[in-house]
Amino acid sequence: MTSLLKSLFLRNSSVHWHLLQRVATRSNTTTNTFNTAVEAAEKLVQPTKEKSFNDPFSIVSHEMSSLAKLIASLIGSGHSTLNRVSSYYFEAEGKNVRPLVVLLLSKALLNIPAEERNRIRIDSQDVTDQPVYPGTPQGTVLAGNSVNQLISPLAVLHGINPKVILDPLLKPMDHLPQMDAANGILPKQRRLAEIVEMIHTASLLHDDVIDLSDARRGRPSGNIAFTNKMAVLAGDFLLGRASVAIARLRNPEVIELLSTTIANLVEGEFMQLKNTVISSDESINNDGEIKDVPKPTGKVPVEQHNYRVEKPQGVDHEVNVDAAFEYYLHKTYLKTASLMSKLSRAAAVLSGAQDDIIENCYEYGRNLGLCFQVVDDMLDYTSSNSAIGKPSQADLKLGLATAPILFAWREEPKLGELIARKFAEPGDVDIARRAVDRYGGLEKTRAMAQDYCTRALTNLRKLPESDARSALEFLTNSVLTRTK
Repeated sequence: MTSLLKSLFLRNSSVHWHLLQRVATRSNTTTNTFNTAVEAAEKLVQPTKEKSFNDPFSIVSHEMSSLAKLIASLIGSGHSTLNRVSSYYFEAEGKNVRPLVVLLLSKALLNIPAEERNRIRIDSQDVTDQPVYPGTPQGTVLAGNSVNQLISPLAVLHGINPKVILDPLLKPMDHLPQMDAANGILPKQRRLAEIVEMIHTASLLHDDVIDLSDARRGRPSGNIAFTNKMAVLAGDFLLGRASVAIARLRNPEVIELLSTTIANLVEGEFMQLKNTVISSDESINNDGEIKDVPKPTGKVPVEQHNYRVEKPQGVDHEVNVDAAFEYYLHKTYLKTASLMSKLSRAAAVLSGAQDDIIENCYEYGRNLGLCFQVVDDMLDYTSSNSAIGKPSQADLKLGLATAPILFAWREEPKLGELIARKFAEPGDVDIARRAVDRYGGLEKTRAMAQDYCTRALTNLRKLPESDARSALEFLTNSVLTRTK
């Protein structure tokens, strides 16, 4: 099946392209079309000079192939060990889905006529390292100052000894590698792709510490390779570097979007600590030790969590399950789909697109992100450690109630007791897995993921038809059939 997909994918025929999409949609879970899509995007194939490309992903292959190198130029420091830890996850083969979406979406938005992409005011201070779009007045571009230009004085940014510049972000940087003007991806959009991968990687370093993970991308996780303290500090450092790069995009709306995603990741992690609406907010689990949450002093107003479900006599079981699903999906949005949705919206903002297109891109990223995480939660039940590059069946062992077990709980109310105690008693994990199998939890989870996939495709098809849009459609479909 994989060879068939590749042969179809490399043909420049709309008939074969649509056939490929149907094959990708209908493939079973063992067909790793997701890997095919991502591998095709990451091949170091130089784009041809012709306007027509045999491989739709080749239109961003240059940017994808240089992604890790450009990120490395942003995160270097004067401390060799910090450099080693912060670059550790970039060394291994990752999916790079988020920057890939930024680049392909940026390319797809180029097919909207320039006169319909004028939401960002054309600035006389625009610099020459940004491409001129075909069809725009001579010498005009659609974004602000260079991503490499300092905002504050160098001596202020560097601090004590400005003669010794150890921070690459403080050095005058070379211009970003440019594609020809017809490629149309702005330097700011390429920098956006780098930023979102830095934010995502920082969250992985932190998550692996929180979840006590021992593997990531097929090798020891950062916390195992370097210690918890170094992994946390490296994650913080990545967020700091990303924040500087965000500021240099010089677009208040995009700065707000990307900064919010960092807060969203933390909010989602706290929601996961509580797990479900039927868990108590009054205690916390500290590596197996249950501790009471300190009472507020009253000096600072503290709002109760929005998701609180009391359990008086007579409360309908379905009400609790519905509330748990709402909680799960909101947590999933914050932890995964928030970054995907806001990076998609930011790419549209930087393109100069109008409000309706910006909103549609946001919805695309939201639906794709939810689909991605729901599939990830399903794979936790079905994949081996070697297949996914990290410990399998980790969610239940961590006490997490994801979609498969929530679907089973709807059919078997007694599972609520196991969920409430986070599967902490001996035998709870096995009981939960059997219930998922008995009540078709995985099949229902796949149907949920399919629904989000369909919604994302509907969003995409509101953009003009293009190779970039077709590539995004293929990638979106393949999320459902990925095996890692």
